[in-house]
Parts: sequence; structure tokens; C-alpha cells
Amino acid sequence: MKLTVIGAGNMGGALIKGWAKSGKISNITIADKNEALLSQFKQDYPTLNITTDNVEAVIDADIVVLVVKPWLMKLVLAEVKHVLNLEKQIIISDAANFTTQNLAEELGEDGQFFYVIPNIAAEFGASMSFIAKGAGAIDESLKAVEELYAIDGDTLVVTENLVGPGMMMASCGIAYVMRYIRAQMEGGCEMGFYPQQAKQIALQTMQGAVSLLKATGWHPEEAIDKVTTPGGVTIKGLNELDHAGFNSAVIRSLKAGLK
Repeated sequence: MKLTVIGAGNMGGALIKGWAKSGKISNITIADKNEALLSQFKQDYPTLNITTDNVEAVIDADIVVLVVKPWLMKLVLAEVKHVLNLEKQIIISDAANFTTQNLAEELGEDGQFFYVIPNIAAEFGASMSFIAKGAGAIDESLKAVEELYAIDGDTLVVTENLVGPGMMMASCGIAYVMRYIRAQMEGGCEMGFYPQQAKQIALQTMQGAVSLLKATGWHPEEAIDKVTTPGGVTIKGLNELDHAGFNSAVIRSLKAGLK
């Protein structure tokens, strides 16, 4: 399979690194206008093909992944449209809010179009990617896209209207989780730990919570019950979170980007 990725910024770079590290894709081409960035990728992953020419990159590709800023998508598509083979190639938009319908409007109704939103943990095989297929996409193409993004983490096939909410939970959500970790670290420092110690504690606690839920299948409230005793310190802390509107703040943060 020949995979072409147009755009090697933060998100595109994370995907590329995850795919390159896996060793499961032998032919990956990166297209980007930043020559220094491309040279660094080539140095780190010598098997990658690099080019500043988007047209050259998409010719004969089996899958084309577009990971550029949403406002650049039309320009890139106009540039490569004349060499795309929509009968054979799978075209994927990884640009926020640039849907399969947008792809169809720019390229024509007949095509294997997908709208996929991963997150930057893809570099470490820990992304959560939401996959929506266009009206003309066949099951065989969907399987190929699922297998591609599964290399970089978990995948969930959804209707297109759920990609946005998924992005808020799993892509923007990474930033929200980082804020919680930072706050926990600051609290640890205030209670007497050095910053690196507080970071270690916060990260391991987060890892422990995730591992516990994955291993047991419990609802989070079941796990909370395991560590919350009548009159104990945990319930006091939980009540402080509730008094501060913690749940409401999290929900509002997730919905903010959908307005």
C-alpha cells in the first residue's frame, strides 16, 4: 500500500510517526511546504519519502490523508484534483469540520471519502480516532481506513454528526486532561512535594485509574465507591469538586467547541 500524507504539522506529524514506528506500512510519502521539517522526518525515519510537491505525492497513492488547516483544504484539493483517481483512491480529511460532503463538493460526488479526527497521541499508538464514511464509500474502503488508524490507537466508526463531539472529547479533551494533571501537580507542590515528584504522582494516578477501568469494565462510580468510605477524606475531596462545579465545568468545556 502507498500512503500519502499531506501536512506534517502537529497532527500530521503524530500520525506519520505512529505509522512509521509501527513498521506496518512500507511506502509512506509526506508532502509539506516546510523543507526543514521534511528533512528532520527523513533523518528520523529514513524509509519515508518526502516532497514539497503535493501533486507528485498523490499520484498512484492508495490512500491520501489530508492533514492541513481547514482553511487550506480547498486550495490543496484544487491543486491536486486533476491527478486524483477517485475510482481507486481513498481520500481522507483529517481537517476539523471539513467533512465528506465538503470533499464531494470540491472533488465530485463519486469517491471513497472519509472524515477522520484522531489526536496527537497517535505518535505513541494511543490515539482515539473517529471515522465517518461518505455516502459513496464501500465497506472494503472503510475496513482499510479502520486498519490504518488502528495502527495509531483505538478507532470508533460513527455517523458524521458525532465526529465533532468525539473531537471535543478525545482531541480537545487531551488539553482538558492536561489541565487536570497540572492542577493536581500544583496541589501536590502546595502540600510539600517537589514538582517532578508531583508530576510522577499525578501521571501514575491517571494511569492507574485508566488501567483499572479498562481491566474491570467498571463504571467510574463503581471505582469511586471502592475508595470512598463514610466520613473519610475521599468524600470530602469529591464534595469540594462538586461545590466548585467540576462536573458542570467539564461538560461545558466539551460542548463549548460545538457552539
